[in-house]
Amino acid sequence: MNYYSKNLNANKLHKCYEIAPPRIQQLLTAEIDFILRNICKDDIVLDLGCGYGRVAIELAKKAKKIIGIDISQNNIELAKSLYQHIHNLEFYKMNAVELAFHADIFDVTICVQNGISAFNEDPYLLLTETLRVTKKGGILLFSSYSDKIWQNRLHWFQIQSEEKLLGEIDYAKTKNGIIVCKDGFKAITYSENDFLTLASKFNVDVIIHEVDDSIIFCEITKIL
Repeated sequence: MNYYSKNLNANKLHKCYEIAPPRIQQLLTAEIDFILRNICKDDIVLDLGCGYGRVAIELAKKAKKIIGIDISQNNIELAKSLYQHIHNLEFYKMNAVELAFHADIFDVTICVQNGISAFNEDPYLLLTETLRVTKKGGILLFSSYSDKIWQNRLHWFQIQSEEKLLGEIDYAKTKNGIIVCKDGFKAITYSENDFLTLASKFNVDVIIHEVDDSIIFCEITKIL
């Protein structure tokens, strides 16, 4: 089972972001700001791995509708509880590689915070399914981490470990963008080359953006 679904969800996940140090808070804000610059007021947006709705609530201030999906029922219940009064937000328990949506209905699909790695699913199947539900001419925004933020990212995970949100970090195995904990947690980093290699298998246009010297965004346009 996915670690985030089993161990790190709902209030524990919420706390991970609450305790993020200033440089990571800056990263998180920059990530959301980049997405906001790429959506329009009439857009219907799919938020993959939405967690408790941290990003979705910000996007709902601009887009027509945000639909968030997550594999964790606890995350979905917390999101619904927190944002039940927001009319253009919907949340569903769903696997990102088995989306219960018709084809070609979303203007923008997002997958942030290195979700392409964190989901622990086949990236090819993930992109296949998200392209299916995104409109022709629509865009997909996948984010991962820049190498430039490694030390700050590791510090954030050290704080999470100290707060018992994650297991003890295994420093012998933690290096080069890979974070491993002794309780089975493992986070790798999807690189610019990884994104380009994956996207080359599809009929899409691709642009790689580096944002805030901390985030790699892969912008994929579904060709008409």
